Amino acid sequence: MEDSSLTDPTLPTELITEILSRLPVKTLVRFRSVSKSWLALVSSPEFVKTHLSVSANNKDYTHHRLVLTAGGNIFSSREIDYFLRDCSLSSLRNDSVTEAFRLNYPMNKPHKSVTVVGSVNGLICLAIDDIDLFLWNPSVRRYKNLPHPRPTVYHFGWFKYGFGYDESNDDYKIVGIFRNHDNERLHHVEIKIYSLKSNSWRSKSDIPDEMRFFETGKFVNGKLHWAGELHWPNNWAFHKNWNIISIDLADEKWGKVEQPRYVEVDFCLELGVLGSDLSMIWKYSVSHADVWVMREYGVKESWTKMYTVKYPSYVYSSFIDPTLCMSNKGEILLVPGSTLMVRNPDYELIRYPKIVNFHSCVAADVYVESLVVPYYRTNQAHNKN
Repeated sequence: MEDSSLTDPTLPTELITEILSRLPVKTLVRFRSVSKSWLALVSSPEFVKTHLSVSANNKDYTHHRLVLTAGGNIFSSREIDYFLRDCSLSSLRNDSVTEAFRLNYPMNKPHKSVTVVGSVNGLICLAIDDIDLFLWNPSVRRYKNLPHPRPTVYHFGWFKYGFGYDESNDDYKIVGIFRNHDNERLHHVEIKIYSLKSNSWRSKSDIPDEMRFFETGKFVNGKLHWAGELHWPNNWAFHKNWNIISIDLADEKWGKVEQPRYVEVDFCLELGVLGSDLSMIWKYSVSHADVWVMREYGVKESWTKMYTVKYPSYVYSSFIDPTLCMSNKGEILLVPGSTLMVRNPDYELIRYPKIVNFHSCVAADVYVESLVVPYYRTNQAHNKN
C-alpha cells in the first residue's frame, strides 16, 4: 500500500490523532501496517500518552480489563497449576454473561506460581515463583524479563513487591521487600528497588525491621503502600498493631499514612485501590468486614466508611479474604473467597457476575489496554504470541 500523508488537507493530523486515540489497541496494532506515516504516528511517545489518557479516563471502562489469577484446589495434596485469564470490565458490569480468555503469559509453566504484583498504564508486573519478575503488556504482547534482585535472604524468607510509576522521572519502578526467617536474624528485612530506565536493582535499608507485610504494594498518588503488622522482638506472638507505610517513588522516601478511628478488637487489615483512591478493608471476623476509602490523600479526616460487607456463606475461614478491585458509578467489585461480587452500596444490591470459561478466582486485578511497551530504547523487550 502506498504511503498516505498525514498532512492531507482533507484529513488534518489533529483529526486523525483524535480519531485514532479512541480506538482499541488491537485495531491500532493492525493500523500500523497502513502506511509509514501511520506507523510513525501510532508508535510516537506523544500518541501513546494521548491514547493512554483517553483509555484510562473512559468512564464506561471500555478499554479496561480484569486479569484473573486462578489455581488448582489449594486444599489438595497435588501440586497446583496456576494460570491467568482476563475479561472485559465493561462486559462484567453491563452484561449478564462475560467470557474469560486464557492469557499466555511469560514463563507459563505447570506448577509455577504466578502473582500479579500490580498494573500501571497497561503494564503488568508478574512474579513467577516469587523471584522471577517480568513486565508485560498483554495488549501488545510484549514483555521484558527483569534481572534477578539477588536478595541475601533468598534461601530463608518471603518476598513482597510493589509496582508503580515515577512520573517525575518517567520511570517504572519495583520495590522488593525480602524478609529473613533465619532464627539468628529473625527480624532482618532487605529492601531493593528496580528501575526500568537503568534496568538494575539498588539496595535500600532504611525501614523498620519489625514490620511484617502480607500483601503486594498498592500504588496510589505516586506512592506504593503496604499494610504492616508490628512484630515485637521479645515476643513470638504477632500483636494486632497495624501500620500503613508508603514509599514515594520520586524521592524514594518512606512515609506513614494515618488510619481512621476504629474500635480496637481482633482484626486484620488489607489495602486496596478504589478508582484512584487508597482503600482498605478492616476484617473484624470471618463473617464481615468494613470498607474504608481515603477521599483526600494524606488527610486522616477524609477516611470514609463506605459500608460493611458480609462474607458469603461458602467463605469458610478468614484467610480467604475479599479484595477490593474497582469502582464504577457506585458499584464495587470484590473478591470474597473464590468468586466475584458486585455491590452497589447506594441501593444495597449484590450480584455475582457469571463468567464463562472461568470457575475459581485466587486474585483479580484491573488493567487498562495501552500501547505502552515494557522497555526504553536502550533495553528491548520480547514478543509473546
